[in-house]
Amino acid sequence: MSENGQNGNAAMTTTGRLVVLRHGQTVWSESGQHTGRTNIPLTAVGEQQAVAAGERLRMAFPQGFDDDCVFASPLKRAQQTARLAGFPHIRTLDDIAEWDYGRAEGRTRQTVSDMGGFDWNVWSDGPTSLPESMNADWEERLPDGTCVHVHAGAGESLDEAAARACNAIEQVVPLIEAGHDVLLVAHAHILRILTSQWLGLEPGFGRLLRLDTAHYSVLSLYKGDRVIERWNC
Repeated sequence: MSENGQNGNAAMTTTGRLVVLRHGQTVWSESGQHTGRTNIPLTAVGEQQAVAAGERLRMAFPQGFDDDCVFASPLKRAQQTARLAGFPHIRTLDDIAEWDYGRAEGRTRQTVSDMGGFDWNVWSDGPTSLPESMNADWEERLPDGTCVHVHAGAGESLDEAAARACNAIEQVVPLIEAGHDVLLVAHAHILRILTSQWLGLEPGFGRLLRLDTAHYSVLSLYKGDRVIERWNC
């Protein structure tokens, strides 16, 4: 956020802040299965986490967020988190859907490495490095009985995910420049990639940013620079 100064009567331009919130726990966030576009719901713990995140956000931002300044990924786990956190008026933003993990979808890193034949890492190798032989579609039953469809296909590169993140930033910057705080409710990888793009860094920088389930971070402007104001709160 740009400097408010010490004189409340001084003329100044105040910009808003960009707040990013990761969704609550899912079964796969606990098992380590890559959860990109599979429409998996929150667990009971994840639902509780979302409620608690909303309480923390209201303490940190007592003025709240205007209805047209709350955006969520189209995926169920993000939409659930936003509503349980106390934001019923959500604008869906497709560009903050999670990174499409392609042939890693629904699989752990170890499984992907075994199937791919090399020590695979999503950040350094990306989904598009995996062989077509890993293409698959299946139905997976979760512990609560919910059945989800899993598609493991081509996926998208890190640069492609970063381009989406840039599009999302461009869409919300006018609101921020007009002085509004903006809330994005989405997923760990895309929010870490988005943060790298906010800072003007290579998207791989997101690898160094830990963002836990149902934790939020604040991106803002300080003396003309885009900065991280708070992280993993």
